[in-house]
Amino acid sequence: MKFTAEQIAGILEGEVVGNPNAEVSRLSKIEEGTDGSLTFLSNPKYQNFIYSTQASITIVNHSFVAEGPIATTLIKVEDAYGAFSKILTFYDEVKHNKKGIEQPSSISENVKYGSDFYLGSFSYIGNNVRIGNNVKIYPNSFIGDNVVIGDNVIIFAGARIYSETVIGNFCTIHSGSIIGADGFGFAPNADGSYTKIPQIGNVILEDNVDIGAATTIDRATMGSTIIRKGVKLDNQIQIAHNVEIGENTVIAAQTGVAGSTKIGSNCIIGGQVGIAGHITIGNNVRIQAQTGVGKNIKDGEIIQGSPAFGYNDFSKSYVHFRNLPKIVTELEDLKKKINK
Repeated sequence: MKFTAEQIAGILEGEVVGNPNAEVSRLSKIEEGTDGSLTFLSNPKYQNFIYSTQASITIVNHSFVAEGPIATTLIKVEDAYGAFSKILTFYDEVKHNKKGIEQPSSISENVKYGSDFYLGSFSYIGNNVRIGNNVKIYPNSFIGDNVVIGDNVIIFAGARIYSETVIGNFCTIHSGSIIGADGFGFAPNADGSYTKIPQIGNVILEDNVDIGAATTIDRATMGSTIIRKGVKLDNQIQIAHNVEIGENTVIAAQTGVAGSTKIGSNCIIGGQVGIAGHITIGNNVRIQAQTGVGKNIKDGEIIQGSPAFGYNDFSKSYVHFRNLPKIVTELEDLKKKINK
């Protein structure tokens, strides 16, 4: 899909300086701009690229004044960065504005779905599923029995949504994610073997939740595994059964959260963090990457290390750790002097 400078300026309430009929069909960085692309300039560090960029259209601040010849058509706005973000959102909406049911696909007879529904080919929707308006389910997806999906949800190709899962409004689930698989529940037997404990709960995703690619969220043994509104999960994260994650918490890739742990609101959790089961993490907690958390964490704490302890203590200890060879040498010299 192509847009002219005049059309883009209309969306952004901007002013065209150059050719109003210049057309673009893709987005680019300013230093990588090519004919037919749209870019922006907001950081002065990149200003030299505006004189060499091949991008057809560049969004700039009203305050920008050219100091040499420019080939690109300019669109002047109050905030170039914010305007480009608005265009990214608009572009994303246009790109995902699919409708209709592709074949082959399988939809059970008692499924109900709203307006502007899209279902990609080779997808399956089970019995008694309820789907809201403007939902997009991309090819090769599985939606199990009794699933409820709200409005304005995107489920990308190859996602698996197990039975009884509840998904709120404005959620995004990326490819390869599995929502609602069995929790890791096994009872040990006297002979050393294990008996599986049926997992009869479900998963609830509240509104505005984003789930990254290949992330897994297990159903509860009983009750619900709950991801509160505004939570953002990166790729390749494991959330175990009966976990609850509070509002607007963000978690980076390769983190694992064991069963029945409660994580508060507005937490920031780095990548490759391991969190033990049956503990409580407070609100506004910051957990640095590769931290191992094995005990309750109070509100507002910043922790690092494995096992984890206070971030400031960890930083001081790490300085000493790096100096250990030097400290040991000095101690050995001191011992020799004392012995003499």
